[in-house]
Amino acid sequence: MKHLYIFFLFSVLALVFIATAAPLRAEVVDSCVAVVNDDVITLSEVNEAGKPLFTRIAEQTPPGRLSEALQKARKTIIEKLIDKKLLLQEADRYKITVSDEEVDKALQRILNRNHTTMRQFRKQLGAMGLNEKQYKEDLKDQILSAKLVNIAVRSKVIIPEEKIIDYYDMHYTEQVGEGGYYILQIGCSWDRTKTGAALKKAKEAALKKAQRIHSLAVAGKDFKKLAQEYSDLPSASDGGDIGVFHAEEMADSMRKAVTSLKPGQVSKIVETPSGYQIFKLLSSQEGQIITKVPYESVKDEIREILYREEMQKLYKNWIKELRAQSYIRILQDN
Repeated sequence: MKHLYIFFLFSVLALVFIATAAPLRAEVVDSCVAVVNDDVITLSEVNEAGKPLFTRIAEQTPPGRLSEALQKARKTIIEKLIDKKLLLQEADRYKITVSDEEVDKALQRILNRNHTTMRQFRKQLGAMGLNEKQYKEDLKDQILSAKLVNIAVRSKVIIPEEKIIDYYDMHYTEQVGEGGYYILQIGCSWDRTKTGAALKKAKEAALKKAQRIHSLAVAGKDFKKLAQEYSDLPSASDGGDIGVFHAEEMADSMRKAVTSLKPGQVSKIVETPSGYQIFKLLSSQEGQIITKVPYESVKDEIREILYREEMQKLYKNWIKELRAQSYIRILQDN
């Protein structure tokens, strides 16, 4: 009987311990770190959303600065989750939803754009500490946000023609001053570390390439596109555009090739210590404004650039207004 009583007593104590300890554990895991109107953000949400960032910080930050870095990252994640809650609340107000089919189609577009398979993609997610379910949930939120922004912000974006022209004048034209030569450049280089027969062969290959490009340029092919596709020089990314030079600023080989040209003409092939170069003169007239590309050919591109900039600005203002109109409280003690 005594043994039975002791067994019963310990059973009751165990049950009391479990009953009191379990809620304590739950409270630690899911304690509230922020309130956003009628929603809360829990510690587990912060840990889940910030896991890849926290892991990266832990791996890359010196021990002495780790606590401060993690605290800063935690605040950043909380702010992002607050914005996310606000967006989801607004989407609910507008009755906006996203189907699983929409998420799957969006994911497939991402895979196609990055030329990757689902298997490779899952592997990449794993390396970042994520899984497919987490990524799809995040993607769903992004699609929902995009739909909401379409309704709340996009209709307010207006890009007048004058702004497009101003942008074009600033980025696609240049005024040539007195004695200035506006120049485009293409270069075919060889490896200067080579010697003997190997060097000779490399030079021959570079010359052959330069001759092919030169014939295309003289035939009227777009010099900038040729530079982007074939030039070995850093200016290739800018379509060979190296801007305005005065005669005294040029190397001898460049000056001899360029100063005798008329605007629009392409130079002969010029040999330099490390390769062959071809130049095109856009202008050499004092005070002339040169258009790098025709306005109509970049008008839509400029409109899209200005549209994105305006969207970002309006979106930030919209989020700021949402925050101002909402009840938001961050619990610092958590």
